[in-house]
Amino acid sequence: QVQLVESGGGLVQPGGSLRLSCAASGITFSIYNMGWYRQAPGQQRELVARITSGGSTNYADSVKGRFTISRDNAENTVYLEMTSLKPEDTAVYYCNAGGVAMGYWGKGTLVTVSS
Repeated sequence: QVQLVESGGGLVQPGGSLRLSCAASGITFSIYNMGWYRQAPGQQRELVARITSGGSTNYADSVKGRFTISRDNAENTVYLEMTSLKPEDTAVYYCNAGGVAMGYWGKGTLVTVSS
C-alpha cells in the first residue's frame, strides 16, 4: 500500500520559513519523480516544485529563489524548504509521486502565512 505522509505545515508570519517533509512508503522511492503541489482556497491545485529521480529540479516562477526541493533516497523522503514566505503562499501543500495523471498523492499539510 502506497502512503505519502506530509508534515511540517503550520502558521508562520510573513518573511518566515518552514520546512515540509513527505515520507513515502510502498514504492521504490528512488525511481520516482517527486513533486510538491499546493491548492489555495477557491484555486486550482498548482505545481510548486518537482525533483526527478536523478535530482533535477524545477520550480514555479512564484517560488523561484525562495523555495528549495530536495530528496533523501535513504530516508524515502522529499523536502520543501520554504523561505521569505508571503501571505499568497497560504495553501494546502500536497506531496506527489509519479506525476499528476497516474501518480500518488498525500493528504496534504496546511501552510498559513499571516501576521
